Amino acid sequence: MPKRGHTLFTSESVSMGHPDKVSDQISDAVLDLLIGLDPAARVACETMCTTGLVVIGGEITVHTPKAVAALNDVEDACRDTLKKIGYTGDIGMRFDADGCGVVRTFHGQSADISRGVDDKTTKGKQKEPGAGDQGLMFGFACRETASLMPLPIDLSHRLVERHAMIRNANKIKGLRPDAKSQVTVEYDENGRPACIDTVVLSTQHTADWNGAKKQAKLKQEIIKHVINPVMPKKLYDPKRVTIHVNPTGQFEVGGPHGDVGLTGRKIIVDTYGGRGRHGGGAFSGKDPSKVDRSAAYMARYVAKNVVAARLAEQCEVQLSYAIGVAEPTSVNVETFGTSKIDEHELAEAIVDIFPLTPRGIIEHLKLRSPIYTLTAAHGHFGRKPGKVSVNGKQYETFTWEKTDLADALAKALR
Repeated sequence: MPKRGHTLFTSESVSMGHPDKVSDQISDAVLDLLIGLDPAARVACETMCTTGLVVIGGEITVHTPKAVAALNDVEDACRDTLKKIGYTGDIGMRFDADGCGVVRTFHGQSADISRGVDDKTTKGKQKEPGAGDQGLMFGFACRETASLMPLPIDLSHRLVERHAMIRNANKIKGLRPDAKSQVTVEYDENGRPACIDTVVLSTQHTADWNGAKKQAKLKQEIIKHVINPVMPKKLYDPKRVTIHVNPTGQFEVGGPHGDVGLTGRKIIVDTYGGRGRHGGGAFSGKDPSKVDRSAAYMARYVAKNVVAARLAEQCEVQLSYAIGVAEPTSVNVETFGTSKIDEHELAEAIVDIFPLTPRGIIEHLKLRSPIYTLTAAHGHFGRKPGKVSVNGKQYETFTWEKTDLADALAKALR
């Protein structure tokens, strides 16, 4: 138990080889394939993966000949994704990029949805496209890490990211792609991280690691190569922290053979690890006309800029939309008592400074780009903005992690 007045908070993450994340990455690979050829593509793609089988379905509408032709390349995109994850050549996993069956079934987007989303021109004036659905979306930021993410989810992501690096480098022989991490942080009476209380890392492995003695050795290797390099030294005491590695005793059976994977089943992993609230909408496989995704990215962008501007230590932003309506139906700001100014004034400044219509969000964050597969593992938030080259073109990634409007926001509220 923590000290009196202290609290514990836990978040988890899952690796790129976790079956649900496999499904997310395939769905986003299909999205990237199509939006790279047709920026106006409408994609809502879902994936299920299990022993020896991947099923891909959804509503897809494309408008260019190259994108239409690319629908025949969906199977290749799926298999390429599985190879990058590491599902190759290991018969014991019973799931292989070259050997699994791939079934795909698509139909076009509903006309009742598209009429509310499409650009329309009336009497020479173009109508602002509306949201692709109703719903509520949340964004969150806090001053616990350099990325302005909560510490438990940030560390959980870094653990599975490090696990993938160690596995790909073969520094620990016999690791397989499926893994999960979990970090419990102890907070002091002021809500600041005091120490790392518990770390859990479960990793799939070959039969070579079965047995108590070998699992004890694997634990030592995981602590040395995966856990210790990730943990912040000021908060991590190896003598005090509780560490669990494969607490069931072994983890040979895993991946899509161990558990069916589905797109969109890791929405808390994808966001803030349970800190702040969640509107319920998943991200992967959805083009940016779906505000479930694009408005959640904008909400994070707004919240991060608020904290970066030092207007609050914590910030949660809620946006909501009605299908076919461009302007948000509500904008709410919650700073948990840490704001230096009135939250109503802060919300008014946000509405003035940030583009919050679907078109404004898409254009400002440059979301009609094949950038989404990168988001489908190791978290959608807390990542460094960068660039990716696709078909010879450069695209900006993780634009919603920029803090380029922090100064403008601060000046507006002086």
